[in-house]
Amino acid sequence: MGTVRGVPDVVFPCLDEAGALPWVLTRLPAGYRAIVADNGSTDGSAQIAADHGALVVHVPQRGFGAAAHAGLEAATDEVVCFCDADASMDPGDLPLVADPVLAGTADLVLGRRRPSHRSAWPPHARVANTALGVLMRRRTGLSLHDLGPMRAARREALLGLGITDRRFGYPLEMVTRASDAGWRVREVDVDYHPRAEGTRSKVTGTVRGTVRTVRDMRRVLAR
Repeated sequence: MGTVRGVPDVVFPCLDEAGALPWVLTRLPAGYRAIVADNGSTDGSAQIAADHGALVVHVPQRGFGAAAHAGLEAATDEVVCFCDADASMDPGDLPLVADPVLAGTADLVLGRRRPSHRSAWPPHARVANTALGVLMRRRTGLSLHDLGPMRAARREALLGLGITDRRFGYPLEMVTRASDAGWRVREVDVDYHPRAEGTRSKVTGTVRGTVRTVRDMRRVLAR
């Protein structure tokens, strides 16, 4: 694939991130457009996102994958990025994952999280991510170490993968289907920070959430 013109859209799956969104949305690189896929927030996240100039997509179907995919469908740029909305990742780093796709040197780029502080990544979540990384490498043959919630790829190509998971298995299914399709998948380092005060990861914030995520991802690998 050749180079791509334009500036990427950025999908932020969102559930009750009012405390983080102002910082997150003001950190977008120039020209990048935010699409906040609100998954039923009750803390005013959708209004905060709109007030900061984001396109807000209301997603009634609960699930991380449901929000992420609705944001992907709402995007209009040729290249789409994904990023968590809890301030654990700096949107200012988005060009690190987007530029190889824009340049046509990669089809899917994942941001490998590098914690800036030991509190950024709870031990139970780090262990689970390591185990999933091993399974992912066995399944795909790709030299990857992290599922990378900050990522970038071409919109039409992503839609063409036919991703069906609408829960926490969505990011992993994207990688496995991309691998099966022969995509050039790369990994780049990005900083990973403690989340904004008053927010907690829906994925790794608790042991229960981590177990639920691992269960969803194991189902993807089993398929």
